[in-house]
Amino acid sequence: VQLQASGGGLVQAGGSLRLSCAASGRSFSRCDVGWFRQGPGKEREFVSAISRSGGSTDYADSVKGRFSISRDNAEKMVYLQMSSLKPEDTAVYYCAAVASILTSPIATIGSQYDYWGQGTQVTVSS
Repeated sequence: VQLQASGGGLVQAGGSLRLSCAASGRSFSRCDVGWFRQGPGKEREFVSAISRSGGSTDYADSVKGRFSISRDNAEKMVYLQMSSLKPEDTAVYYCAAVASILTSPIATIGSQYDYWGQGTQVTVSS
């Protein structure tokens, strides 16, 4: 699976952005997909993830109620809708994928993911 993230940019606090993750490869529909971010001087952190079917999602506490993840398996796309953005959301955002284990919860740790896209920069000004 190959992934490409896009949609980042500069936005004022309180604004919105939608990130996209385009995938290629036959196994995409069997993968859970996650979004991670790495802010300046910070370690990479989990943001959100969605199961292969889209039926299950998970969010970091810091983004709950503000971000929404979705996917379109027919188009091989995953989206991260970000609203009420804060300066602390400033980071490089990465999408990642891992073959789904149906008996396990969605992966929320970066080392659990096998495939990574390049990042897209999100900058939120105050």
